[in-house]
Amino acid sequence: MKYAKTFSSFSVNDLQKAKEFYTNTLGVEATENAMGILDLKLPGGNAVIIYPKPNHEPANFTVLNFAVEDLDKAVDELTAAGVKFEQYNFGEMKTDEKGIMRGNGHGPDIAWFKDPAGNILSVLKG
Repeated sequence: MKYAKTFSSFSVNDLQKAKEFYTNTLGVEATENAMGILDLKLPGGNAVIIYPKPNHEPANFTVLNFAVEDLDKAVDELTAAGVKFEQYNFGEMKTDEKGIMRGNGHGPDIAWFKDPAGNILSVLKG
């Protein structure tokens, strides 16, 4: 089988809030198409569609990751834009006061946050 294109998708309960968040807070190009679906144009040519779902339930896992060169700077900028980072405790691996889990050889440095619909996103050192 040969695929012409691949993309990811997830739902939200309010498309306009999602569009404002992804465009204004995260700085992602987000356009609503004729079908009432939000198209995200991501760096590297990646694409995600976000569709409205009245009975939306956010996933309990990360649906979208943003790799950044300077994680501390990205977390500071997003915090200044009103993003609240999640605090987790995975045994020895815990998030710090900024919400960053330092991998320390056990994985990437990563920080999780939620979009307005409760979907889990992350920024990570990449």
